Amino acid sequence: MVTDPISDLIIRLKNASNAKKAIVAISYSKFAENVAHALKKSGYVSTVEKKGKSPILELELGIVSDEVNGARIHGVERVSKPSRRIYRKYSDIRIFRSGFGNTFLSTPKGILVDQEAKKLKVGGEVLFKIW
Repeated sequence: MVTDPISDLIIRLKNASNAKKAIVAISYSKFAENVAHALKKSGYVSTVEKKGKSPILELELGIVSDEVNGARIHGVERVSKPSRRIYRKYSDIRIFRSGFGNTFLSTPKGILVDQEAKKLKVGGEVLFKIW
């Protein structure tokens, strides 16, 4: 049993990217689906589909033609964990890796990327960083 579904999601994405796999299957939850749609909006994932009777999410990784191995995801870091939650005000949100990486936050307006959260002037729990 997975105790932290968001860590499972981002590690599966990173491993699939390193292994040059196109599709990743993860267990379904509404929160994981919202995170997957935020990843799609940012371009890390190209499609998100819910399949099956015992639902799973199938994510197709975004591929960039000018990268060395074609992978869009090079690394991930889980910030807020079940044992230690990390929250940021919108004024404390900083640009990550000079704009080449993104920080995902769980806010009252949904799962947002750092630039959107600053634009909407809303803070929240820092979920993970991806580059």
